Amino acid sequence: MTKVNLITGFLGSGKTTLLLQLLKKKPAHENWAILVNEFGEIGIDGALLRAGGATLKEIPGGCMCCVNGLPMQVGLNSLLQQHKPDRLLIEPTGLGHPKQLLKLLSSDVYADWLQLNATLTLLDPRQLADEQILSDENFRDQLTAADVIVASKADRWVPEDHTRLAQWQQQQVQVRPLVTAHWGDIPLTLLDHPRDPATTLPDARHHHHHPDRSGFAALKLDGPTRWRRAVNQGQGYFSCGWLFDADTEFDGEGVQAWLAELPIERVKGRLRTPQGVLTLNRQGDDVQITLQDESVTDSRIELIHREQTDWNRLQSQLLKFRLT
Repeated sequence: MTKVNLITGFLGSGKTTLLLQLLKKKPAHENWAILVNEFGEIGIDGALLRAGGATLKEIPGGCMCCVNGLPMQVGLNSLLQQHKPDRLLIEPTGLGHPKQLLKLLSSDVYADWLQLNATLTLLDPRQLADEQILSDENFRDQLTAADVIVASKADRWVPEDHTRLAQWQQQQVQVRPLVTAHWGDIPLTLLDHPRDPATTLPDARHHHHHPDRSGFAALKLDGPTRWRRAVNQGQGYFSCGWLFDADTEFDGEGVQAWLAELPIERVKGRLRTPQGVLTLNRQGDDVQITLQDESVTDSRIELIHREQTDWNRLQSQLLKFRLT
């Protein structure tokens, strides 16, 4: 029987970083799998997790949490039948609602296949200062569905963040474990924390979204499939992503300067530069950029924003930083 955990959290809460840290602690004799769903069509998290030592299945550009989430069921069944993992970690999009997914995982269909353990929900206390995030249905319901709260990104907190977290915890009716994570590092034993089946999960009023396939009409090719673009929208958010071939390199300094001025809420990417792979991670004003000496098969970047955006203009800016 496969042990299963849902790893949830709003956009930018640090889910991928936490998964990478968990993979470092994976017992050598265990077979792990990860099922990851992203709001955007390009798929950044999968590229980051692929080398972590677990079987990876991606469901980009759609909501695995919806009641008609056939791609989720197909991906889940494929993992269970072909790889028979000892442990399965599921990372829904930060805009996903957990109810339908938890209902599916605990259904009779999977009773002989899955042991559903605790849902771990990441909360960056800095999000508690953002009224738009606080009023977001998915943000609230993800926390309601949690069996364990992981207060993430403690390495970046200021004293006010500690205060907000303490005040938020005092206001909670549910009593659940709360652990603090620096750089996504949590005890591996949390994955075996039991799920509370008595937790009442709220209904999602508008959790279902579909990729905006009309965006593919604007799909552009530069030469023989050198790059492509894909867009998506739903849950009050819009996304646009670009995928470049393995021969394309970027001006790293130019991209970093562009990122600092970019009027976009959420940015994730991995871009090849002459100096190495530039990893970009931005949530609001919180920007993390690293340069790694490694080899990747392509470059990709995804932008997510609350408002419809002139993607063509931003695309023109990005393409100016190509070196090849």
